[in-house]
Amino acid sequence: MNLDFTPGMLVRNPSHPEWGLGQVQSAVGDRVTANFENAGKVTLNLAVVTLETVDEPLPPPGYGR
Repeated sequence: MNLDFTPGMLVRNPSHPEWGLGQVQSAVGDRVTANFENAGKVTLNLAVVTLETVDEPLPPPGYGR
């Protein structure tokens, strides 16, 4: 299912759980750019990758470090 991703939405990539939470930066067509906690900025093709939306808030900067 292809959801409408909007900037600020929180997502996870189930294929790469080690990336942590991601925050959508932009979404154009089938391309979503998200900034992940442990992988940085990644552009994903939704025709190939399935993202899960997350309803939990982002932890504050520096949390857990």
